[in-house]
Amino acid sequence: MIDRAILKRSAIRASILTLFVIGYLGCTEEWQAPKEAVSVSEPLVNKLVGDRISPMMFSNPYAQVPAQCYIETAAGTQNACLFCHTNGVWAQGMGNNNPQAGAFADIGNFQREYSFAPYDSNTPLATINRWENTLFPEKLAAHVASLGLEPQAWDMQAYIRQDNWQAAYNQRPLKTTAWDSGTDSPFRLLPALDPSDLPAQSDGFVRTSRNENSFFTDSAGMNTGWRAINFMPYGIFSPQTGSVSGIYIRLPVAFMQDENKQFSVSTYSQNLDLLAKVVQNRLSDSDGKTYRGAANNIALEKGVYPVGTEFAHPLHYVDVEADGSNQQISRFTGTRSQRVKEVRYMIKWEAYNPNGHRPTAGADPTSILGNDRQGWVDNGAGWYLVGFIEDAKGDLRPQQREELMQCIGCHSGVRETEFPTFTSGAGNTVDSTWSFPRQLPNSQGWQEMNYLGYVAGKGTTIAEPLNRDQNKGEYRLFLEHVVGANLYGQMPSSIESYLSQTISSKNSYSGNWQAIDTSSAQAYHDNQKLRQKLLREFTAKGGYKDTQGHINAELFYPPKADALAGAAGYRQVVATQSYTKGKDVFPHTPHTLKALRPENEQPKKLDGTSYLFNEVITERSIEQGNPSSVTYRAGDSLTEIDIELPFAQGGNYLPNYTPFVK
Repeated sequence: MIDRAILKRSAIRASILTLFVIGYLGCTEEWQAPKEAVSVSEPLVNKLVGDRISPMMFSNPYAQVPAQCYIETAAGTQNACLFCHTNGVWAQGMGNNNPQAGAFADIGNFQREYSFAPYDSNTPLATINRWENTLFPEKLAAHVASLGLEPQAWDMQAYIRQDNWQAAYNQRPLKTTAWDSGTDSPFRLLPALDPSDLPAQSDGFVRTSRNENSFFTDSAGMNTGWRAINFMPYGIFSPQTGSVSGIYIRLPVAFMQDENKQFSVSTYSQNLDLLAKVVQNRLSDSDGKTYRGAANNIALEKGVYPVGTEFAHPLHYVDVEADGSNQQISRFTGTRSQRVKEVRYMIKWEAYNPNGHRPTAGADPTSILGNDRQGWVDNGAGWYLVGFIEDAKGDLRPQQREELMQCIGCHSGVRETEFPTFTSGAGNTVDSTWSFPRQLPNSQGWQEMNYLGYVAGKGTTIAEPLNRDQNKGEYRLFLEHVVGANLYGQMPSSIESYLSQTISSKNSYSGNWQAIDTSSAQAYHDNQKLRQKLLREFTAKGGYKDTQGHINAELFYPPKADALAGAAGYRQVVATQSYTKGKDVFPHTPHTLKALRPENEQPKKLDGTSYLFNEVITERSIEQGNPSSVTYRAGDSLTEIDIELPFAQGGNYLPNYTPFVK
């Protein structure tokens, strides 16, 4: 059990998946900023102009805390928390000063604590789960019905095969390579990546037939500067979750030019490879101190992107027949549908190195800087975050700040500024990013995102990458610690069926796979312990892979009917435009959002009473004893994760997880 004094000190500073820093209160650990090279890159010239708004203006003032953070841990057997809340990236000095797994007592341990904290003693509580669409899918269905819509009549296959990205791109004011089209328009900041130029070629570079879309011509054609990244997903934006990604990166012109300032795909490739080493902790002495060519005055900073780095992130529906071979379905790879749910964009607009700031050293956040008409926010840590999402008709529109506040929750970090801007962030990002640090090795990493080489009807063709530090397959690691296929700890029915047919005593397992049993607290406890034990036997035997080391398709991709049903569930959110109530919709409330502990251990409500067995958890108790205490009104409960229990005995605490693959 954690020291209650530590919990009290941490509670006022941290909500799970978010860090609101109000200064250092005497933590005794010694700390020094790593001695890294200092960037000489300059801020972007055309800084965007926006205004500030307080989160108190939103229907959910804590939209940076996702619904996954409110889940139970199923008798301590399911630890999805570790994939966001870790010390590992910070410990390696990799562009993160937000260690969230007990490295600093006054930050706390987010794998162990529900330490949701209000902004101050007068603001709304953070322990209330406001993601209604996820908690109560029946309410969302009723909302849809009230609009006279009939989801069962929707042709989802036809819907996801319609292109809505190109129409949005055509509304971008200037069709140039510039990151900022420079005109006050709803599509001013839609990334300068023309979807008609996709897919990327075999080397990952996006080339075009249009002069206005290209920076230079190389031996393979006119180069747009964009390059596709192929990375290892986990538990979010993977085929089983209903959302799949494309990721594209572009660096400023200097990185594309040689020392004579002539465009060179060779120089550009070298610089992109160097940046990959920078964000994946693979730099060596032989790499030197700076980038190459015309960018040789810009230092290689461990875990830090240079100013002007851009990411374009189209987020697609799942089409299990789409592998890029049939463009009538979709030209995209890896089950990526033609239709996008969102187009996201990041650009690093100012030099900021998280490694140079001590954890918890930051300013009290006051407001979100952004522009609703243009669909962007400042993440407070050097990046602009931009987003476009489907309107009720399925066309793309700019996202509003309450919607973009969800992005800040994952893509941000601690920051000390003269004029505080709202920040948040997780412990597992590298300079506010997730995908590039998880890039697949060698040439596999410079391709269109293909979800381990997906081929329709066959599944994966690329072997499962190994986690560098754990020396285990990344998917194996996820299964063993989450005992689920997503960050809610949910196992889709198709996977449940596969496991029930595979894991049995007749197949030399210690027992038979059992469906989730919520008939009583004891039954649930025993059931979850057994499921964890059997799943770990399954992964240890390599039962989740085929003979060539590829993840079995049944575990990684949904059946067509399930994929379309999931798309229809999400389209209910689109139809009601209720993104601020949650984008994750399940047929029924996930069991990890229900009170299933023994009677004397059940979580408590705000009034101090215990939840009834199997009741949906909508709020958690807070400290109310002393109004003058710094922890007044902060969360005061714990997860069921046992930080002392070894892995071999059923423990799943992993405080130093890192996202890097071999």
